[in-house]
Order: sequence, then C-alpha cells, then structure tokens
Amino acid sequence: MAKKTIDQQPSMIDTFREFKETKNIDRATLVSVLEESFRNVIAKIFGSDSNFNVIVNPDKGDFEIYRNRVVVPDGEVSDSNKEIALSEAQKIESDYEVGEDVSERVDFTKFGRRAILNLRQTLASKILELEHDSLYNKYKDLVGEVVSGEVYQIWKREVLVIDDEGNEMLLPKAEQIPSDNYRKNETIRALVLRVTNENNNPKIILSRTSPLFLQRLMEAEVPEIADGLVTVRKVVRLPGERAKIAVESFDDRIDPVGACVGVKGSRVHGIVRELCNENLDVINYTTNTKLFIQRALAPAQINSIEIDEENRKAEVYLRPEEVSLAIGRNGQNIKLASMITEYTIDAFRETDTQGTDEEDIYLDEFNDEIDQWVIDAVKAIGLETAKQVLNAPREMLITRADLEEETVDHMLKVLASEFEN
Repeated sequence: MAKKTIDQQPSMIDTFREFKETKNIDRATLVSVLEESFRNVIAKIFGSDSNFNVIVNPDKGDFEIYRNRVVVPDGEVSDSNKEIALSEAQKIESDYEVGEDVSERVDFTKFGRRAILNLRQTLASKILELEHDSLYNKYKDLVGEVVSGEVYQIWKREVLVIDDEGNEMLLPKAEQIPSDNYRKNETIRALVLRVTNENNNPKIILSRTSPLFLQRLMEAEVPEIADGLVTVRKVVRLPGERAKIAVESFDDRIDPVGACVGVKGSRVHGIVRELCNENLDVINYTTNTKLFIQRALAPAQINSIEIDEENRKAEVYLRPEEVSLAIGRNGQNIKLASMITEYTIDAFRETDTQGTDEEDIYLDEFNDEIDQWVIDAVKAIGLETAKQVLNAPREMLITRADLEEETVDHMLKVLASEFEN
C-alpha cells in the first residue's frame, strides 16, 4: 500500500504539468493552484496551514513541504502542530534551544491514502475551473470573429465543432445555412456569435447565418477593406439565397464595388461557395435616400420614387416589365432592399392612367362583391383605390396584406371587370 501511495505523488505533478502545456496556463497561476491545493489538504489534516511552507517547482515536476514549529520546554506543548518539545527538537539538531524555530521537511506520502485522494480531487477541481476560465477568456475576445473547426458530431438541432485545441463549440440549427450539409471530420468556418459562462460552464455558440459572418469573409478576401480604403456600411442576408452589401470608399480613385467583386467576380467566388452559392449584390452606399433605394432595387430600372420620411416608407413606380425584377424571386430583392435601406418599399406598375383620381374608384365601393375584411387588409398596406390595387404586384398583395391567393385573384377579377365595363 505504501508503495502505491508513493507512486501516486509524481503522477499528480505530471498530470498538472501536462495540463499547463496544453492549456497555456502561465507559470505563476500554475504554482498558485498547486500550492493552494496542498494547503487545503494540510489545513484539513492539521487544522491550519499558516505555519507551513509549500514550495512547488512545476518545471521539474516536484514539490517540498516544510512545517515550522516553535521550541518549547518539555511538557509545555499546547499545540503539537505549531510547537515542538525541546527534547524532540534536539533529536533533529542537538543545539536547538527554547524559543527557536524548527523548520522540518514533511513527507506528504506519510499522510496516507485519503490525503493523497483528497489532493487529487482538489487538483482536478482546480484544473477544471482553470480550464473553463481559460476557454471563456479566450473566446469572449473572439466574439464577432471567424474561427475554423472540425465537425465532430451532427445532431438534429445542432452540430458539435471541435477547435484545434479540442475545445467544443456549438452550431445551432437556427445559425446554419439551410442548404449546409455537414460531414463528420470536415473543417468548417463560422462566426463566434456569443459566449456564455453560466455556472462556470462556458458555451461557445457559432453562426453561419449572421450578416457579420459575410462581412468578415469580405474583409479577409478584399485587401482594400482590410486596409481601410473601402468600408462595409451594411450587410443584409437571406442565408443561402441572396445578400446585399453596401460599401463606400473615401478615395475617389477607388471603385468600392469593383474592389469587392474583383475581375470577373474573382474576389467573391470563394465567398459564394462558402455560403452555399448565396448570390451577393454589392452596391455603392450613399446618404441620398432615393438613390440608395434605386441602387438597392437593381437590376430593376425605376421611373420614380415617392418617399415618406416620417414613416420610412417608399413607393417606387416602374414599367410593368421591370416590376418582377424589382421584387425578385420569392420577393427576395425587394425584401433585402427594404432591409438594407431601412425603408418599407412598395413597388407599383406605372400606367398611362396613373394618378387620374377622377377615373379611379375607392375600394369601399366594392364591399358588395368583396368582403370588407379583405378591403380593410388591403387598405392597411396603403392601397385605397381600385387602380392602386391593380397596379400593385399580385405577390405583394398576398404577402403584405396576408391574403390567400384565391382571395387576391377574386379581388383583382372584380376590380378589373369594373374598368372593362
């Protein structure tokens, strides 16, 4: 049993030394934790550790413990931990006298198996605490930055990713691009979205859908952005589908859009692949609201724009063949344009009769053929007359007014028949 206890002593130091090397714990912290662990065990055994010196040498993997006691006359020892009888002291050194201090090296292995196990448990607890602190401190400074990791486990609601030091990171389903397809052991990139540390249990949450992820990829790919010659003003995304990036240059000699896109799109090809073929629209930022909206709706050509600054709404009028371009597939273009300009944008077909109120009819006049709740829903999105509804895109009526397709088609048929008559 004694031999087993002695063998355990260096293994504890070796374990902690290995931990130091892998977790990059500084030497001062390492020494402090080891010393504190020894002192906790000593205090439990002797009732106090105040008269002990603990010397730790983590580089060599050894330690020394000394107990300091005061020499008192024989028969007057009241605290055997802090006092030693003269006759006992003179067995160590024959010239000890009453009142002198005796420093005696302590063999920790003689404290018994329970003390050894207690020390190991204390060390394990401190090591885990240091490991969590180190992980949290490392990643809290990386929030908003892109990191790489290896896919370790794929679950229904999240993916477990391991970094090059073996730390665990989580990529929730909501932060995954819908068309992402992960395979175990493949390397992926993602943004550190947030880091929590509840009950000293750090959790690193990643994201591949954040607009900031796309911005960081652009910064890494475009030297002009990294050098501060081009600034990314805003990024909006429909992850995996389409994104718009507003950029600006303070140097008239630099075309910010051209710098970001590169020759034949060379600078965005890699980003597009990383984002599962997400289409990227790079546009020139401007403080001119009308011009910014016009650029945001490209490739559609706008004839005119009416701005409501107070309610941050914009009505754009286009030729009938341009409306579908402005709206985009599944409404993606107009939705992203609204997000990047921070204006609610409504697109209208421009006709020869546009604006001739005397030939128009208010929607309430049709309540005998169209349910009033349908009329109220359409009026709630700013359409008051029959021609305004007929000139509005059918898809906008469905999505913005939250109406069924059959309901919209019936309403359009009723309104159109009135003008045919």
